[in-house]
Amino acid sequence: MKRSDQRILSTHVGSLIRPKALLDSHKAGGKGYDQDLKKSVADVVARQVKAGIDVVNDGEYGKSGWANYVLDRMTGFVPQPNRLYEAVWLGRDRVRFKEFMETEFPRGAKGTPGHDCVGPITYQGHAEVRRDLENVKAAAAAAGAHDVFFTAVAPASVGYDASNEYYKSEEDYVFAISDALREEYLEIHKAGVVLQVDDAVLANMFDHLTAQSPKKYRDWAELRIEALNRALAGIPEDRIRYHICFGSWHVPHVADAQLEDIVGLMLKVRAGAYSIEAANVRHEHEWHVWEKTKLPEGKILIPGIVTHHTTTVEHPKLVAERIVNFAKVLGRENVIAGTDCGFAQSEGIQRVHPQVMWAKFESLAEGARLASKQLWG
Repeated sequence: MKRSDQRILSTHVGSLIRPKALLDSHKAGGKGYDQDLKKSVADVVARQVKAGIDVVNDGEYGKSGWANYVLDRMTGFVPQPNRLYEAVWLGRDRVRFKEFMETEFPRGAKGTPGHDCVGPITYQGHAEVRRDLENVKAAAAAAGAHDVFFTAVAPASVGYDASNEYYKSEEDYVFAISDALREEYLEIHKAGVVLQVDDAVLANMFDHLTAQSPKKYRDWAELRIEALNRALAGIPEDRIRYHICFGSWHVPHVADAQLEDIVGLMLKVRAGAYSIEAANVRHEHEWHVWEKTKLPEGKILIPGIVTHHTTTVEHPKLVAERIVNFAKVLGRENVIAGTDCGFAQSEGIQRVHPQVMWAKFESLAEGARLASKQLWG
């Protein structure tokens, strides 16, 4: 994994807005989809390079969503279209902002269909992950991109709208998920790209579980961190990024945990880099946490410097200011400029217009250049 040893590097979280032609092709099915996917990945990688992004990915174009894609790559889970699962990952915001949820985010008020685990969990997604890895590597070579990352979901975020009806204990259930995910993680590592593990739910469950007791949340989270580290065993830390956030859904986010409450848990994950939200109005102030919390030696922080939460494009000077704040506290070589979260929560949901997303990336790259001038002279 490259460091910002000569200038501030830029990257993003992963999920980018899919073009309509690709969505139509996926919906239609058939043999043509694989070719359309390959071409779309080539286009999106080239577009990232053109925008000035240093560490690129495939936009997650081969996945249906950031987390639930993996349920189709595992045995054991069956959809429950007629059963609504309560959106506990929204914490008490679903009660505080009941009227908002009912009108603006109905799944928060009503719940959402999910899955049940009714049998043994095993991984069966080898063909899909290999296809996606081949696509992004070919696209990166063609675009001249030398640094590539590839996303996969964390154990804590698998089946967040699901229930265990098969395993006798919570530990057995979580470790079965972990062992299945390990096969995907190893495929990514063997492909020679950096693995990014996405884990929104670990942070999102904070408000719901601490309302019962702080110990309830800590026990829940530590079990899942143990499971994640088990799945990552043997993969060098400098080939792993760990992304923690509060979801890309546009809601009030009053229930979000404060970074200071979960940073210790985050740093228990054996990764070389940690990606966090830091650009939106709920979390921008949290760069001050690093004045008291030491980033372990050799680790990298990837703070969100532009956000998916607004359609306003951040000014490059503001981008530079945010980067410099982190660099002065952590050391310039320990910071890579990133985004808060994905711009497409799932393949059919975009958080801003594509033009705005690309403008934000261009501003991120320009702001990184301005910050580099300040930090290196």
